[in-house]
Amino acid sequence: MTTHRHTSRQDLPRAHLLAERAFATLERFLHIEAASGIVLLLTAAAALIWANSSYAHSYNTLWYLPLSISIGDWTFSQPLHFWINDALMTIFFLVVGMEIRREIHEGALSDLRQASLPVMAALGGVAVPALIYLGLNTDPVRQHGWAVPTATDIAFAIGVLALLGRTIPTNVRVFLLALAIIDDIIAVLIIALFYSNGLDYHGFLIASLGIALVLGFQQIGIGSAYAYLLPGTITWIGLLMTGAHPTLSGVVLGMLTPVVPLRTRENPLDMVTHATEKLREHGNRTAHNAHHLAIPLKQLRLAQRELLPPVVRVQMALHPWVAFGIMPLFALANAGVSLDGIDLSATDPQRIMVGITLALVAGKPLGVIGVSWMMVRLGLCRLPTGMTWGGICLIGLLAGIGFTMSTFIAMLAFNDETLLGAAKLGVLLGSLIAAVLGITWGMIYRRTSKVS
Repeated sequence: MTTHRHTSRQDLPRAHLLAERAFATLERFLHIEAASGIVLLLTAAAALIWANSSYAHSYNTLWYLPLSISIGDWTFSQPLHFWINDALMTIFFLVVGMEIRREIHEGALSDLRQASLPVMAALGGVAVPALIYLGLNTDPVRQHGWAVPTATDIAFAIGVLALLGRTIPTNVRVFLLALAIIDDIIAVLIIALFYSNGLDYHGFLIASLGIALVLGFQQIGIGSAYAYLLPGTITWIGLLMTGAHPTLSGVVLGMLTPVVPLRTRENPLDMVTHATEKLREHGNRTAHNAHHLAIPLKQLRLAQRELLPPVVRVQMALHPWVAFGIMPLFALANAGVSLDGIDLSATDPQRIMVGITLALVAGKPLGVIGVSWMMVRLGLCRLPTGMTWGGICLIGLLAGIGFTMSTFIAMLAFNDETLLGAAKLGVLLGSLIAAVLGITWGMIYRRTSKVS
């Protein structure tokens, strides 16, 4: 005979209570937006220190360790750096694609009139930094990095904004998020159009097969995220074969993720009720067969899965892994700029570093604020309800934090290690200065908002 023991919280072992408290604290930490930005900043600082310490050789050696996948006689071998930048970052772009899909469906990009000002501000925030960079870098080799200072890092920008506290109006966060998402869309298009050379169009056939499988799975009602690993991998391989950056497959798959729950024969809430009733019925019996519990438990898992739209469910599941795993790992692998290897006395690296830094610190806010002011002044757009020009200035300054995406584009723009190092250093300096200026202005803006 099987009996169930119901233990009160007070009767639990002390170790059990401490573990519960620790996991609850960890879960709260993982959902604090500012926490991911802080972790990303600490990881970038650690990479910078490591790359300029006496252990610098181990830093460089680690990322070029070969990592292989073998099936029979077939072997695919790439350095660890490739698996982080080209494979793991696909998951980051998948989350970005889902964020874009959600905003188009029901967010700041769903209403054309509401989205018009962030769209124009984002375009200004791309054009002005690019022009500033090109004005300082007229050499064809250096010009290839024009897109580096055009990007905004969503995680860092939102994380820095969260550091200012909840007194910052919600519409500032929504506007910044919309601008950063549009900025990412532009960045993805720039990567596809300007940094994917020598395209092999046969690869698009394989990528199309993966996309067709995704759409087919959706049509026949397959809701498990794990089932989409195969078509997602096929899409990734196809884009890799084309010569385009394979991480773009993440954006494509994210944009294809459904924004409404899967259609089921029974309402998910009714399924939960019926499954719970069956579990109670079998659970109250003195002797019960575990096989009879398996069916209602399966129904309960299915109902629980379909209560949320796939775009929300998958994004929530991936967020902690991306924010606290993939992005810090990307920062650790790419932010380690060796200052010994950068000769800033030479014209090329000096111009690249200064151009990127100035474009992020000055170009981004000038583009965002200037274009926003012009569009409102001309009557083509209007400020969101409750938004002030102080809030637009804060958004413009924070838009200059281009850390992750700018570093990513820099690696596509420059093959020369000296020029790449200068570009990375410019991104780090520009993003750091933009963050400090954003926090400083944010504290002033917060104080003036309270007074008014």
